[in-house]
Amino acid sequence: MTVIVRELRHGDPVDAAGFARIRRQALPFVLFTPESVAYDLERAHPDSHYRPLVAEEDGEPIGTAQVSLVHDSPEPGQANLNIYVHPERTGRGAGSLLARTAEEQLAALGATRLHSWVLDAPENRAFAEKRGYRAARSAHFLRLDLANGTLPPLQSPPDGVELRTAADFADDPRPLFRLDAETSLDEPSDIEQELTDYDAWLTETWHHPLLNLELTSVALVDGRPAAFSAARTDGATRYGTVMTGTGRAFRGRGLAKLAKNHSLHRARAAGFTDAFTGNDAGNGPMLAINTWFGYEICATEVRYVRDLG
Repeated sequence: MTVIVRELRHGDPVDAAGFARIRRQALPFVLFTPESVAYDLERAHPDSHYRPLVAEEDGEPIGTAQVSLVHDSPEPGQANLNIYVHPERTGRGAGSLLARTAEEQLAALGATRLHSWVLDAPENRAFAEKRGYRAARSAHFLRLDLANGTLPPLQSPPDGVELRTAADFADDPRPLFRLDAETSLDEPSDIEQELTDYDAWLTETWHHPLLNLELTSVALVDGRPAAFSAARTDGATRYGTVMTGTGRAFRGRGLAKLAKNHSLHRARAAGFTDAFTGNDAGNGPMLAINTWFGYEICATEVRYVRDLG
């Protein structure tokens, strides 16, 4: 059996479908579709040098890697590589070959620090540590059974607060960009990033094929967006909350919880059966909110870091 690594082919729907299939098998709590894989490849910011890789065994895709520079960080040289192999195709050398190829590519682009998410299992952690990576923070994947679970009851917004959807901002989403940029600054991260490029945000977030504008909820205070819960869906049964946040001037009023509950109820009514979200392990307040909704931890990942040179 021969394993090779190559770049994902532009404009090849079969290749995109294979990449998405492997990711769904290895990472079932994150939404991937062939359309989203193709979109990410075609629309990636040029400064990110985004290069998804595929490992093949005798022509069959068995592993994937997402490889990119963190172009929107004020600290140069930051890079990401996330490697996942089909769970029934491990032990064939695909992960090692993907890692070596990705590391060589990023080093050639001037990367000095590599960041990689690794599912929290002994064999995965040993793989990263053998390659010189050190463990940093951790995060949880959480699942909520929308079909059979019980959501908190819907509550009426308090005086001065109105609930809308992102679709209501289709003509001018800039207010949501400003709110997203502000709340992103407070997201736990080991890479400093600044959301300042509106056009890039439109491409990477607003027009992304997984973003569901009708299920993304926004809480307005006196007409101003104050909190939101951004939803992605796979076009079938799975729904994911990718960002929930509140503007700094409006915190402590339960607005993010209000927006998220609004989104979850509408997702269930629309026929979605599984809800997923992510939670930094050190973000106790957000973990408490997700527990209140009924989410349960289904997996944990660890951020590993390696310095080059």
